Formats: sequence, C-alpha cells, structure tokens
Amino acid sequence: MESIITSSYAVHFNQEAYDALDKHLSKVRYSKIFILVDENTREHCLTLFCNGLGTEFNFEVLEIESGEIHKDIQTCVKVWNALSEFDGDRKSLLINLGGGVLTDLGGFVASTFKRGIDFINVPTTLLSMVDASVGGKTGVDLGSLKNQIGVINQPKMVLVLPEFLKTLEERQMQSGFAEMLKHGLIQDAVYWDTLKSVSDFSTMDTLIHTSVVIKNNVVLQDPTEQNIRKILNFGHTLGHAIESYFLESEKHETLLHGESIAVGMILEAYLSFKLMGLPKNQLEDIKAVFLSKYPKPEFSDEDIDRILNLLKFDKKNAYGTINFVLLKRIAEPVVDVKIPDDLFHSAFSYFKE
Repeated sequence: MESIITSSYAVHFNQEAYDALDKHLSKVRYSKIFILVDENTREHCLTLFCNGLGTEFNFEVLEIESGEIHKDIQTCVKVWNALSEFDGDRKSLLINLGGGVLTDLGGFVASTFKRGIDFINVPTTLLSMVDASVGGKTGVDLGSLKNQIGVINQPKMVLVLPEFLKTLEERQMQSGFAEMLKHGLIQDAVYWDTLKSVSDFSTMDTLIHTSVVIKNNVVLQDPTEQNIRKILNFGHTLGHAIESYFLESEKHETLLHGESIAVGMILEAYLSFKLMGLPKNQLEDIKAVFLSKYPKPEFSDEDIDRILNLLKFDKKNAYGTINFVLLKRIAEPVVDVKIPDDLFHSAFSYFKE
C-alpha cells in the first residue's frame, strides 16, 4: 500500500512500515532507543512489533498505565524521569507503541524532553491510525478537560500496521470508526455512503488508507489550524464536552472518544440544519447512522447544563467565543460558526427524540 507523504514525514503501511523503520534506524545512529507502551500494548503488540523488524536493535521499554484518565502531566513526569534514569539524551529516540492516548502523550514527552528528541508513532488502535497518525498534535489533559496542554510537533514517521487491530475489542473498533465517518461527512459524500454499510471490520486496510489521505489533504492546506483544518473538529466541540463530563461523572459510565463524538456529530448536524440549511433528509440520515452504531446515552437537564458549561474550556475558543464547525450539506463544512444559546437545548431535545 502506497505510503502517504505529509508536510515533513511519511505514513507507511504494513511491511513497508517495517522496512522504513529498519532503514531509518540503520541510518540514524541514536544513542538510545526507547519504546513507550502501556500494559495492553506490552502484552499484545510489543513482541509482534519487534518480530517484524528485520534488524535487531537494543532498546529500553517504558510502560505507562492505559486509559484517558492517565493522560496527564503526572504520567509525563514519570516518563521524563525514566528517560533520565536510563541515560536518555538529545540523540535518543522514543517509539510510541499504542493508541491515541499514548501517542499524544508520548509525542508531548519527546517534544519537551531535553527540549526535543525524535519520536516515531506506531498507532495500535483504529482511532489512532486514522486520527492521531497525521497532524502532529501532541499533548495531555488538564484534569477532565481534554488536550489543554500540548504542542504541534511532527514525528520522524508513522507506521500503520493493521495487524494490531486483531487485538482490539469491537467497542474500540467502533470508536475509531466514528472518526472515519466524520471524514466522509466533512469531505467526501461517496466515502460516507460507503462507510454507512460497513459491518465487518476484518478488512480495513483500504478504508484506513482513504481516511489518512483525507486528513492529510486537510492538514497540508493548514498545518497550524488557522482555517480549513478546523473542519476536522466537526462533532468535537460538543463531543469533547460530553466526553469530559462523562469522564468525571460518578453516575455515568465513561464514554469512549468515538462514542462521544458520535453524539456530538448528531447534535452539530442538528445545529447545521437550523443555521446552515443542512437538508432534513441528510440530518435524519446522520442521526440514523450514528444511533444504529453507537450507544444512546441518557441526558438529564442537569447533565446538559454541566456539559454546556464545559464548552468554555474548549481549546478551539478564541476571544471568549465558542466556535463550531457545521455542515451546509454533507461534504460542505463551514468553520467558525457562533451558536445562539437557545439552540443547544433544542439540539439535545432532538437527540433524545
């Protein structure tokens, strides 16, 4: 499968990924090579990854705890300390072997350790393959507020190895699939129609490649998210607030990222219908597709008020204004839309119908 070239690195697939890494490690003589894992990728992915390399390299394995709850500065401190204890220096390399939480955190750790060391991302979940693989966003959460601390910094390369998807539960696959559906909604109506009928995740290589191409084409036009790159946030303004609220709530089960933005995309499709003229049939199509694939959480009036209160912390806000990405129609997004306050509760009412 053809590698995808971004502004400063390449995303390689399958055997070409291993070949590219072998070549890079043979060419660049790093003083130390570290592989960052969590307990899941250490058990299910590390041996598989090492066996795929054509050349044997010496490396230290660093392990963090899995889950969004550990995507914080405290975990970064532990990794920074470990890098120091194992004599990491500015000529070291950090390979991040894990999902989006790990690659976001690992990229941030590498970008700040010794004022910056090289890192390579090896995403192991569908979500991280189609989302975190392109764009250079790194960072951690601030309490339950997502991605408040971080930098944009590019890896040396990204290796997409769909063989790792065999280690995932169905719920994790569905979570990543929500980002792929988003790619169709914001850029490619034909792709959206193709994805709607997917029910078997056993052969995802071509679809993953298509999603990475879509995201890369957007990022290439706007690397620092000043304009068009904002369209990648469709569903995420309300979706992130929902995810943060459910993460800190004691009475609700935590939602995965894709489950949260699926709700966000329904809500923001409704706002698109009211403000941008998104056709009613497309709104109903979006709602039906997401409700057929994702759980429908219950929202009390108190829940909704607390979720809306979290919007003020969204990292995309500017000058105290909450900005949304909406759709004129499928594949025709509009950025920087202001929403009248009364429409938020109407959107939740529509979701609950």
